[in-house]
Amino acid sequence: MTSTSNRGDGLSTYLLGGDLPVARLGLGTMRLTGPGVWGPPSDREEALRVLRRAVELGVNLIDTADSYGPFVSEELIAEALHPYPEDLVIATKGGFTRQGPNAWAPLGRPEYLRQCVEMSLHRLKVERIDLYQLHRIDPQVPLADQLGELAALQKEGKIRHIGLSAVEVAEIEQARVLAEVVSVQNIYNLTRQRHRDVLEYCARESLAFIPYFPLQAGSLAGTGGELAELAKGYGASPSQIALAWLLALSPVTLPIPGTSRTAHLEENLAATGVRLTDEDVAHLTRQWSDEP
Repeated sequence: MTSTSNRGDGLSTYLLGGDLPVARLGLGTMRLTGPGVWGPPSDREEALRVLRRAVELGVNLIDTADSYGPFVSEELIAEALHPYPEDLVIATKGGFTRQGPNAWAPLGRPEYLRQCVEMSLHRLKVERIDLYQLHRIDPQVPLADQLGELAALQKEGKIRHIGLSAVEVAEIEQARVLAEVVSVQNIYNLTRQRHRDVLEYCARESLAFIPYFPLQAGSLAGTGGELAELAKGYGASPSQIALAWLLALSPVTLPIPGTSRTAHLEENLAATGVRLTDEDVAHLTRQWSDEP
């Protein structure tokens, strides 16, 4: 059974892994880096303000990865928030190497994954990572070796929970034979609904579903078109409608919109106050779906 509750600040919560209460609207930190997810942000002070303001507004799930920068977003999180609030949950990822702006290559060799975890522990200044996600399955390395190493690190107390990213249902099922998996992070938004079967699987199996690019890198925040017209009826912005739609799909969805500006952060978090009707949720799903 999925465990959720309502917080006084309007952010409903989900028990991640069955023991970590997190507000269902989190913060993704990919955008707190330079162009091409490479190098430092153009405005470091604003990036730090975004992180601090998110926590002030009730966000307690922050998603990052060692490959963001690389290393930049993890370092910013520690600089902005350490020592961390007791209820803050930091989710990070490993398994990518970076060759330059917009260049990514998976690497799932056990010794590399162990290095990724050890270095993330160091940069984040923690003794255990709340949620460690395999950023990509490396097709060149047996999955048993990749998940086996993460399970070993979990047994050593360096990882609390294990998650997956960018996977299909069959891969989730295979992974769950090898390790206890509590979450799946896939791209999902109004215009990218291909992984609906993964979302439905997560809902059935009580796994957290963490949609990344929930606003399609900002393209759903435009001021024109049908989405904007619907938003007017709710006294909301198009981006708030897009996030409210994700929250309404299932109690296991934990969107992680990212931004480099505090104003955008505050606008995004206000989406928790938008309650779409069942009819509008169904209409948006049909109207925007990229599925045949």
